[in-house]
Amino acid sequence: MTKFRKLGRPTGHRMSMLRTMVSQLVKHERIETTVAKAKEIRRLADNMVQLGKEGSQCAARRAASFVRGDDVIHKLFTELAYRYKDRAGGYTRLLRTRIRVGDAAPMAYIEFIDRENELRQAKPPIPQPPQRAPLDPWTRSRLSRQFAPPKEEKSGSDL
Repeated sequence: MTKFRKLGRPTGHRMSMLRTMVSQLVKHERIETTVAKAKEIRRLADNMVQLGKEGSQCAARRAASFVRGDDVIHKLFTELAYRYKDRAGGYTRLLRTRIRVGDAAPMAYIEFIDRENELRQAKPPIPQPPQRAPLDPWTRSRLSRQFAPPKEEKSGSDL
């Protein structure tokens, strides 16, 4: 795994907390936590959905080694994989909510997008521009000469 935020915890506690929170996010599809934890959960949850979309036995074993619960693995490989089959990434959304009273920590909701009861609707996909036919080199050079400013002639007296 790559570099994580430390979150003020030893490695074992931190990884156990992140595994539990990713499992709860998959199970409930929305949780509230601090912003720093939500940013780490977003990275890991997107990786788990990517494994679910892959759908191979190897991907199932890798996901099972991280998330907790057979119902969570089943949901990853059936419901979430089907929901996001056409999406290339960005399966979660982070919405900042409030400042926690006890320690003034910024809180946020993290939720999966494209589901019922969303806090904010997903943006529609941006249509791709139509593909242009490639130009041959001679046409390209004529077009560049057409739009380029005329070259100035250097005279011997300017030197």
